[in-house]
Amino acid sequence: MFEIDLSCSLFQVFRGTITDAPDFDPTADAEALYSAMKGIGSDKEAILDLVTSRSNAQRQEIIAAYKSNFGQDLIDDLKYELTGKFERLIVSLMRTPAYHDAKEIHDAITGAGTNERCLIEVLASRNNKQIHDMVAAYKDAYGRDLEEDVIADTSGHFKKMLVVLLQGTRDESGVVDADLVQQDAQDLYAAGEEQWGTDEAKFIMILGNRSVTHLRMVFDEYEKIAEMSIEDSIKNELSGDFERLMLAVVQCIRSVPMFFAKRLYKSMKVSLVSDRLLNLLKLYEKSLYNMIKDDTSGDYKRTLLNLCGGDDDLAGEFFPEAAQIAYKMWELSAMTRVQLRPTVRPAPNFDPAADAQALRKAMKGFGTDEDAIIDIVAWRSNAQRQEIRQAFKSLLGRDLMKDLKSELSKNLERLIIGLMLTPAEFDAKMMRKAMEGAGTDEHALIEILVTRSNQEIHAMNAAYQGAYKKSLEDAIQSDTSGHFCRILVSLVQGAREEGLADVERANADAQELADACNADSDDMVMKFMSILCTRSFPHLRKVFQEFVKCSNKDIEQIIKKEMSGDVKNAFYAIVRSVKNQPSYFADRLYKAMKGLGTDDRALIRIMVSRSEIDLFNIRKEFKETHDASLHEFIQGDTSGDYRKTLLILCGGED
Repeated sequence: MFEIDLSCSLFQVFRGTITDAPDFDPTADAEALYSAMKGIGSDKEAILDLVTSRSNAQRQEIIAAYKSNFGQDLIDDLKYELTGKFERLIVSLMRTPAYHDAKEIHDAITGAGTNERCLIEVLASRNNKQIHDMVAAYKDAYGRDLEEDVIADTSGHFKKMLVVLLQGTRDESGVVDADLVQQDAQDLYAAGEEQWGTDEAKFIMILGNRSVTHLRMVFDEYEKIAEMSIEDSIKNELSGDFERLMLAVVQCIRSVPMFFAKRLYKSMKVSLVSDRLLNLLKLYEKSLYNMIKDDTSGDYKRTLLNLCGGDDDLAGEFFPEAAQIAYKMWELSAMTRVQLRPTVRPAPNFDPAADAQALRKAMKGFGTDEDAIIDIVAWRSNAQRQEIRQAFKSLLGRDLMKDLKSELSKNLERLIIGLMLTPAEFDAKMMRKAMEGAGTDEHALIEILVTRSNQEIHAMNAAYQGAYKKSLEDAIQSDTSGHFCRILVSLVQGAREEGLADVERANADAQELADACNADSDDMVMKFMSILCTRSFPHLRKVFQEFVKCSNKDIEQIIKKEMSGDVKNAFYAIVRSVKNQPSYFADRLYKAMKGLGTDDRALIRIMVSRSEIDLFNIRKEFKETHDASLHEFIQGDTSGDYRKTLLILCGGED
């Protein structure tokens, strides 16, 4: 056994957007706030500018000076003078971090229902001292024991993990026992993936007590043993609020700023403000500054923008800390081994002849038994459906596809036929549909060509030629133009390299991409195409990681900033697929169903094509990203037998 001292080597430097104001005078600030609230109305601008330009420690001095000079409670006066979200934000800024956390927890467990997401966010992200200070502040403010209140308001394994976190006893020594790392990784594997059922207590004990440095090493060892990330195992083994809590703990162990970047993107409800609002990086389609600008209004918006500290999009580059996190994000993406899980599997005790006879019976005579058709087609694998097609023709002398088309209609017919086609036939048909008639569905062309393997593209090309007596490449060239056409033609060759990353070549590719950003637009597109359309996905993960180091920028933001139209969409889809393909499909499904109307073609295309590959993973990503399940979206956005079939393919409610 040996020990490693990692207390310095893994130390993260965080930088806030609010620092101590120079030449600070708490008495002068107290007088300025008193004047701003004196008389009829209040000077909100003066309050906003003063409060958001002082650190939390300075605000506490202002509170004391206000009471000393005017004999009044500053927070009470602010509550009286201000209203709505602006009041809540300013008052939150005036509280100490511990009392702010205590109030957040109190509000989360008071009244009807429990805000589990708030409990998760606060307790998963705080260190021992912050937990102890919060518990003391809760007792002082509400005269109650925080642990007892949490126990009374939660249940099960979720409650047990919250109680463990509330102890504030995580090891913070920075000393890691290498043998214990190996043991913990093996114990977690034995508690979940290795056995039927899950030993939740083992997950709670290890993730709730071991040090941050220790757990990071455990996660690395776990991936070697399980051949998947700890996050994917948690998604597979746990569920509900307990799953969300454990994922939050893991995310905070990896990177607290990354955790809050995701939380801010999802909700725009800033519960950690001021000194601990870090430089949250550009992980998404726009900077934090612009998300606040678009999603809020009035004095509340102006206060948040002051706290944000600047527009990353305007700067065009990351702050140093954000670049480090982006680099780490791509590193994690490269390390993660995702176990792809389908929602449709081969049916046991399969009898193609019996299924063929049952389908004929469901379509014979007056009317059609749609339920019988759905129960057979949706519950069989594609390979089994092909056997049914053959048996139908052999036994009955009829073409099953023609019979189904004549008996079914609209979206149900499109969905059932899609399921009955081979994957190559289905992809070929979807490509044809995307290009026929007036207008072109460029998003469909991109989605299919970016996400299919070389083998799948070759099979699709052959199916297209056989069905339409024309090469798919010729069809693409007839229907698209310019750089977008060239990108699609490159992808349709099915010649993407396969294999692991070549580190030396990845460094060279990253530098070439960085240099291309300074070239004219045509040269930039061609250079991006030569690398993004030909290199293997593992190699590209390394390229995109090194690109951050070369340029202090993220590849996604460069594409969004420097390119436009279908070219931008194609390159962006490649990057998203390289980073996390199930997440890319989850976003495509969300866009197909959000707002008025449904893009049924996209919905059918993804549900059919991914049901035997990774639809379970897509389902999990959908829930994590959009705070609603794919099942819920389908339930609310479709109807009838079409909905029933989609829900069977979905495979669960999450």
